[in-house]
Amino acid sequence: EVQLVESGGGVVQAGGSLRLSCIGSGLSFRDYAIGWFRQAPGKGREAVSLISGKTDSTYYINSVEGRFTVSRDNAKSTAYLQMDSLKPEDTAIYYCAVSRLWSVYSRDYNYWGRGTQVSVSS
Repeated sequence: EVQLVESGGGVVQAGGSLRLSCIGSGLSFRDYAIGWFRQAPGKGREAVSLISGKTDSTYYINSVEGRFTVSRDNAKSTAYLQMDSLKPEDTAIYYCAVSRLWSVYSRDYNYWGRGTQVSVSS
């Protein structure tokens, strides 16, 4: 059974930092791209950052470019999202997901974690 488990969310003041982790099991982790998505109340789910399986190519949505850093450790089947200079508009539930495709569309992702809440106060 494939499982993805996120951790590291919490409540932080604007300008603060959080580091999210996503641990995978039941799959060949290195064979999948990792997508970090978020969903704010009343909004759709959006791809925040991607990292490829083997080449470490990355993608960031414009609103987080320069503030967030995605990485992965395939030996530990773990992906990370370092979030710095957080803003209130970053408040959302953050999910990790895996795909064999390089895609910003949630429909292309096969497996999802349950999410971790990030709340940024002003």
